[in-house]
Amino acid sequence: MYKSKRLFLKKRRAFRRRLPRIGSGDRIDYRNLSLISRFISEQGKILSRRVTRLTLKQQRLITIAIKQARILSLLPFRNNEKQFERTESTPRTTGPRTRNK
Repeated sequence: MYKSKRLFLKKRRAFRRRLPRIGSGDRIDYRNLSLISRFISEQGKILSRRVTRLTLKQQRLITIAIKQARILSLLPFRNNEKQFERTESTPRTTGPRTRNK
């Protein structure tokens, strides 16, 4: 009976170290826009460690560099292309609405 139960057990995979996508010569800096832009999604969000396969230290440095570049207006805070399309199609009213008596 022990052998029959053993057939259904899943085999565990060996732990594999993730290889960082950043080369040893690359400096993580807010001025290196070609490197930083690889870690931002189309909507302008910072990609997670699981997606980018970075170490914790590298992810922290990338996050800080992206935030500094955004503050210095080197990068946009978000991609506004879709938002502009939506606002053009729907007219907005300006000012407070008043009620006629």
